[in-house]
Amino acid sequence: MGSEGPVAVTIHVTGFKKFHGVSENPTQTIVNNLKEYTEKKGLPKGIILGSCSVLETAGQGALIPLYQTLQSAFTDKVSESSNSGRIIWLHFGVNSGASRFALEHQAVNEATFRCPDEMGWKPQKVPIIPADGGISHVRKTSLPVEEITKALAKKGYEVMDSDDAGRFVCNYVYYQSLRFAEQNGTKSLFVHVPLFFTIDEETQMKFAASLLEVLASLCQ
Repeated sequence: MGSEGPVAVTIHVTGFKKFHGVSENPTQTIVNNLKEYTEKKGLPKGIILGSCSVLETAGQGALIPLYQTLQSAFTDKVSESSNSGRIIWLHFGVNSGASRFALEHQAVNEATFRCPDEMGWKPQKVPIIPADGGISHVRKTSLPVEEITKALAKKGYEVMDSDDAGRFVCNYVYYQSLRFAEQNGTKSLFVHVPLFFTIDEETQMKFAASLLEVLASLCQ
């Protein structure tokens, strides 16, 4: 039997719980509500919204659950299809000082936390993956960030691309996810969002749904 068109893209999404200085993390709301939101609005053909997980805002102490989350979706997909390249990990994190959405090109092999994470860890200039070498080592997403950013800007969103995901938990998780993606033939993208005070919840939900649509259109 021949193929009946493009293979569906499965997108797994994560956000974070509260952390120091951010008692209500907008990414927790986005991720918790995304399935219901997309069911109401309808997802374009070719997208499967996979798991929607909210992570502890922690680095080393939350590593095992992070890898269990990454691995479980990969294992599920392998059982369904050999085409693991159609898996995308989409990570949302908050930047409380931001006025627009930011799509991150890369993560750096450095954990330097400005405050302790939710498990009390406060590393300074520690390599995230020692086997990768020094703290200046960079891992880049294989997704076309500039193209995705332009497509979202055309839809009217305040959005930019970025080369600096910080050195806190967002960068830590992104670095781990990019490494996992490289090892398993999947893709990964991190997106920083502002607080709901800056861009309201409804707009951020629309943005998340639009991002799913753009990712699917570019990756099929």
